[in-house]
Amino acid sequence: MGCTGSKRTRGDENVKKIRKPKPWKHSEPITRTQLKQMRDEFWDTAPHYGGQREIWDALRVAAESELTHAQAIINSAGVIVQNDDLTICYDERGAKYELPKYVLSEPINMIHEN
Repeated sequence: MGCTGSKRTRGDENVKKIRKPKPWKHSEPITRTQLKQMRDEFWDTAPHYGGQREIWDALRVAAESELTHAQAIINSAGVIVQNDDLTICYDERGAKYELPKYVLSEPINMIHEN
């Protein structure tokens, strides 16, 4: 019985194998500095819209980590992944966490500064 899907089972729970978001384009080209500022603003304000601070912190560390490390963080924090690119997740209490693609990967139209 081979499993080729993106879900693995841990106990009774389904654990999705996470991946980076598909390539995406920002509405206008941005620099790495602008992207960092957008990310910082998102992470600073996100906890004020609900959910648990610990889950937001785990999602931030996961978003800034390599995939294998991110997978371990998500699994250990008890995050329930709806979209395997981490754009929509839930905690064990059912609170929803929506992450914009810009905190998960860089746009394809990024301006590279010198």
